[in-house]
Amino acid sequence: MSDNQLRVVWVYPDLLSTYGDQGNVLVVERRARQRGLDVARLDVRSDQPIPTSGDIYLIGGGEDRPQRLAAERLRRDGHLYQAVQNGAIVFAVCAGYQILGHEFVNDLGQREPGLGLLDVTTTRGEGERCVGDVLADIDPRLGLPPLTGFENHQGITHLGPTARPFARVQIGKGNGTGDGTEGAFNDTVFGTYMHGPVLARNPLIADLLLKLALDVNALPPTDDRWYEALRNERIAAAQQPA
Repeated sequence: MSDNQLRVVWVYPDLLSTYGDQGNVLVVERRARQRGLDVARLDVRSDQPIPTSGDIYLIGGGEDRPQRLAAERLRRDGHLYQAVQNGAIVFAVCAGYQILGHEFVNDLGQREPGLGLLDVTTTRGEGERCVGDVLADIDPRLGLPPLTGFENHQGITHLGPTARPFARVQIGKGNGTGDGTEGAFNDTVFGTYMHGPVLARNPLIADLLLKLALDVNALPPTDDRWYEALRNERIAAAQQPA
């Protein structure tokens, strides 16, 4: 962050915003403004270069073909990798999460190279899709309350030795590997399968991204009654018997 302006980049809304994940950038923007921050939001379409000077980059979910196109263009562009090298924060959901890894299976049934920003590899599950509400415990080192979200994916994401599980599921499938992991993170790069949008259901994750971007340990408090009501409703729904 420079010139007292927080630069938030929404990556490829024309390809990766199928499940309402654009709500994540709205939440980050709002919670930053509630703290008196000057926010410059940039929505970067897939025919535009990714800026390297952003502070927080958000990537959403998408269908299989748009995911392949996004991965191809992000690899060719190369600027997101450079932004991370510059210290930027990246938070990606579902298809975006898979793109951050080493590889995933594309719409043609082929292994598609990812960006290698997370030490994860995604294959395609042969059984039922992972669909439904999720409740999970976020890695305690991040100091966050339980994760609530909605998953809808066929991917099976395996974590390598340098990736930490973002959370451990109580309810739901998460990474689909059967080991209880959900998502992954490493330093300033985060991936999750959670929709919802996830930052509306978990606003303190948005605050974590802000703290990392600002390099501070705490933020001024905000009125979170609306968020807490939403969280409580969705957590209660997840805990109801099927």
